[in-house]
Amino acid sequence: MNVANGRARWDLDNDKAIAEAVRHARIPLCISDPNLPDNPIVFANAAFLELTGYSEAEVVGRNCRFLQGPETTRESVEAVRNAILAQKVETVEIINYRADGSRFDNALQIGPILDDAGNLVFIFGSQLDVTQKRQQQERARKLANEELVHRLRNIVNVMSVVIKMSAREELDTKTLGALVIQRLQALSDAHFTAITQPVDVGVELGELAQGVLAAYAPKGLEQFALQGPQVALQGHLLSCMSLGLHEFATNSVKHGALGAETGKVTLDWSVESGEDGARHLVLHWAESGGPKVVQPERRSGSKIVNDLFVAVGGTITLDWAETGLLARVSFPL
Repeated sequence: MNVANGRARWDLDNDKAIAEAVRHARIPLCISDPNLPDNPIVFANAAFLELTGYSEAEVVGRNCRFLQGPETTRESVEAVRNAILAQKVETVEIINYRADGSRFDNALQIGPILDDAGNLVFIFGSQLDVTQKRQQQERARKLANEELVHRLRNIVNVMSVVIKMSAREELDTKTLGALVIQRLQALSDAHFTAITQPVDVGVELGELAQGVLAAYAPKGLEQFALQGPQVALQGHLLSCMSLGLHEFATNSVKHGALGAETGKVTLDWSVESGEDGARHLVLHWAESGGPKVVQPERRSGSKIVNDLFVAVGGTITLDWAETGLLARVSFPL
């Protein structure tokens, strides 16, 4: 160690190979001497100078706190101090500032350099500029929050529609309450599945159908035959489909095939080109094996289904055959 012009400098002449490696390393690196007053920097490589925008003369001999600024948190400074006192290798994220005043998020790795006797002789600090990474994470967080708010608004809007439509049915309070709860439960199940998926992925129709329908049949999914290509549903289409399947299944339990253990429901779907040239999802619901079907006098459930699919630009046809309900649904994707 020698001192020139009042500035401490680290003498690397004893191991020139290591010195050259450290000087030319791509990782920004500085070394300080805790045995000198105020623990000054005694060495900074070219990568450190390039990252911070300071010259070697402006860096050597100064405590690294000159890199701190308005947004540097007390907690991060304390974490650096504790790492030095504990003589442990630690990584601390700290906001630092360049010579031109611009800030950067620094993933600082700091640790001790000991001599052969175990005495602390230097402290190294390697810097990693993670500003871009943190900005990307912040953008992703904001997008996720915006998508969550959007989904919650959709859910609330659909819930409002479900409650209003259910309230039009001439039911006593207890029955109406149970009906609304069932419909909202079907809706919530679908959206809890959706919320675990990436924003741009959606929920696969087959997975959605299994989740919604399994609880309705006496023998569960054994009474269903599901077939169709993979189709991901998002947003309002997810709400529409989950509620539509719920209404079909509820009707089948009350009046059709799912009211008996021998009943079967076939649900198949395909993607076709509509008259408008757009891609349309076409579904067929076919019941068999259950009791003889009589078209129910009250058609509030089917009206809700019709209104749901019409609202997304779709069409629905219902055929109350004696063997069971046959339904065809089509709507644009």
